[in-house]
Amino acid sequence: MVMTDMGNLVLFDQRNATVWQSFDHPTDTLLPGQSLLKGMKLKASSSATNTTENQLYITLAPYGLCAYVESTPPQPYYCSSLVPGVKKGNDPTNVTFMNGCLTISVQSDYYDQIPLPATTSTQYMTLDSDGHMRVYEWSDRKWRVNYDLMQIDDCAYPTVCGEYGICSQGQCTCPLQNYSTLDYFKPVDERKPKLGCTPTTEISCQEIQHHRLLILTDISYFDNSHEVMNLDEDDCKQACLKNCSCKAVMFSYNRSGPSRCTWMVKVFSLQAIQPIANLSSSVYLKVQLSPSISASTSNKTKVMLGATFGAIVTLVLLVIIVTLYLRRRNKYEDKDEEFDLDQFPGMKTRFSLDKLTECTEGFGKKLGEGGFGSVFEGKLGEDRIAVKRLEGARQGKKEFLAEVETIGSIEHINLVNLIGFCAEKSERLLVYEYMPRGSLDRWIYYRHNNDPLDWCTRCRIILDIAKGLCYLHEECRRKIAHLDIKPQNILLDDNFNAKVADFGLCKLINRDQSKVVTVMRGTPGYLAPEWLTSRITEKVDVYSFGVVVMEIVSGRKNIDNSQAEEEVQLIHILREKEQNSQLIDLIDKHSGDMVSHQEEVIQMMKLAVWCLQNDSTRRPSMSTVIKVLEGSVGVETFDANSSMFVQDNLSTHSGPSQASILSGPR
Repeated sequence: MVMTDMGNLVLFDQRNATVWQSFDHPTDTLLPGQSLLKGMKLKASSSATNTTENQLYITLAPYGLCAYVESTPPQPYYCSSLVPGVKKGNDPTNVTFMNGCLTISVQSDYYDQIPLPATTSTQYMTLDSDGHMRVYEWSDRKWRVNYDLMQIDDCAYPTVCGEYGICSQGQCTCPLQNYSTLDYFKPVDERKPKLGCTPTTEISCQEIQHHRLLILTDISYFDNSHEVMNLDEDDCKQACLKNCSCKAVMFSYNRSGPSRCTWMVKVFSLQAIQPIANLSSSVYLKVQLSPSISASTSNKTKVMLGATFGAIVTLVLLVIIVTLYLRRRNKYEDKDEEFDLDQFPGMKTRFSLDKLTECTEGFGKKLGEGGFGSVFEGKLGEDRIAVKRLEGARQGKKEFLAEVETIGSIEHINLVNLIGFCAEKSERLLVYEYMPRGSLDRWIYYRHNNDPLDWCTRCRIILDIAKGLCYLHEECRRKIAHLDIKPQNILLDDNFNAKVADFGLCKLINRDQSKVVTVMRGTPGYLAPEWLTSRITEKVDVYSFGVVVMEIVSGRKNIDNSQAEEEVQLIHILREKEQNSQLIDLIDKHSGDMVSHQEEVIQMMKLAVWCLQNDSTRRPSMSTVIKVLEGSVGVETFDANSSMFVQDNLSTHSGPSQASILSGPR
């Protein structure tokens, strides 16, 4: 028995012929030189510490290397593309992993290579317990994630939120039908939402008369391989209700193509999606009404029918009264409309809905979306504009116009400029200047193959964000807390000058208020600890600013599920590295320019640590942050072990000339 230098354990017989080798029996890992043959599977472990197999596996399929979750039949959630030029029917025979590439062979004359990041160290590839196929490499005396083979959305993995769980921007919830007061599903564990949900009443084939379909709009499912074509929506639903093995159906409607009805015999994680013009997707989950609910429903129906006749008389009287009231109120409707505009001198340009629909070509080109609505590109004359269509706005016209007047009166070089607005019927739209380089996240996460930003540009962006927030916090007539600072809300112009967006949709705080109590809002990963107590001040923006600074200097998300389990949360790593004086490990390695300015980068991280303190009163004001960035004030870092502040002047390592580099152009 011999262990080769490739890690293959080989058993030989007396004639030195191979009797058995470990490479022929893969578990969840491929080593360099190891092949996955047709019929073999890589099966994920239950967790990083539990090596028993879970229900996720990868194997060779007729259309490439595919990942499945076990059910009857198996449900695919990822497939690589088949080798170009191969005729249909020639199935792949093996896939071989080597440092720097993954080779799929179809037959002796055909093969294709999936490129992997080049490395000079040892690699291995593992199907992790969460379904990601990650390449690890040996670096700095530990195994680190080098690449994720499956470039798909985190919510597209079948077990990310367990069975029946709905994934939305990394958060897991249980299904709840719109306007329904009945809970058909409950969490497996209230404290662990990612474990999924379970039906409140188990589905029984003996009680098929009590089966119903729970409607979930704007929801999709990762597996669309089990489609039943030529069925309209009603036929799709009825077919599922008549077949007990069907647990749910997804119906996708596309005006420019065929509609699709997809069956599910077992329901794993669902995914919330944003509606797109001419395209919709709804999922219908099969649920079972309990006998008590069915009987109650029947009794309620009888009571309602009995009460209908009596209600008709009352309704007629109400209609007469309401009609008289509306006629009287309508006399003053037009006057109120003009009154609203007269109350706000200097109001920004007011656009009609038809005009904005024309400018945006029917809201056809979406630039992005956030918590307040979607943003669309448009053209006003020769100028490009960005139109934000607010979703779920419940403000009256006067309240909306008052808020627009407040937003429009705020002008600062580091705040996105409001051009105009639209308040028509229930529609609320805001028209902003167009920012050609888009949001900051596309430039620091390397998702669009952009070149790394140099250190001077990153410093200037950080300073611009600080100046915009300082203006909102300290220089406006009313103190404004943004409450949702993140890279997606930082926009860049042609010269990479940064401007804060969405500041007018935040909570306005009066100058005589030290705090404001409000419902939790914002984005996971950027929320300050005090959100848990609802004691909110503008210092929540300082905390979020600290998170954004760390993302800019490290070139990664604060919460990145593609990383190893212990490295998912950047801020946790930051606290550990800061205590051990190892901040240099967090510098963005994509940019050699960053490495050459490592002393200034470390000082920037220490400023972030100061902003990220759990005690909001110990965080600096944004005016103090600006002074630190411009080199006129020292930076304070928090020592978590002694709970004391340690002074560390910016010029200690870099001198006066480097302080100006840290601050960027003044």
